[in-house]
Amino acid sequence: MAQKSEYDLIQDKKGVVWDLVLYIPTLIALSIVASKLWFNGDEGIVYLLVFLITFVFFIAFNRIAKTRLMLLPSAPVSFSVSKKGVSVTHRSGSQVDLVKDIRFFTDFAGKSFGLAGVDLSGNKQQYVFHKGQFANESEFDGSKAQLRIFK
Repeated sequence: MAQKSEYDLIQDKKGVVWDLVLYIPTLIALSIVASKLWFNGDEGIVYLLVFLITFVFFIAFNRIAKTRLMLLPSAPVSFSVSKKGVSVTHRSGSQVDLVKDIRFFTDFAGKSFGLAGVDLSGNKQQYVFHKGQFANESEFDGSKAQLRIFK
């Protein structure tokens, strides 16, 4: 890999629908159970369920707004791979160079991968990239092939 390769990311609209189908019924079911228990007088478990509902909501919001739609300022919009490391550009325009302890992780289904590493200031950074964020499947596979040197 003598050359530096850059990959621009796009919004993953199909992934948003999938995440909504996954998270909305979960949140509704937890809310129904919490409301039933509240009116039955079992408040102790309700507080735990409200915490769980809030936690799952924040996870869903972050996954949809940051990784799928790339709306948050810290969302990656492009990345480039070289022998020296990986450079990630955020929506805010800032650039993070991963230079140390870079790790590349794939999922079993092959529809996303994770990237973790330490930047120039010594902070650990983690990113998740989905197949739908790439223009086509060959670009997704090409990026994974380039990142395998960090496995």
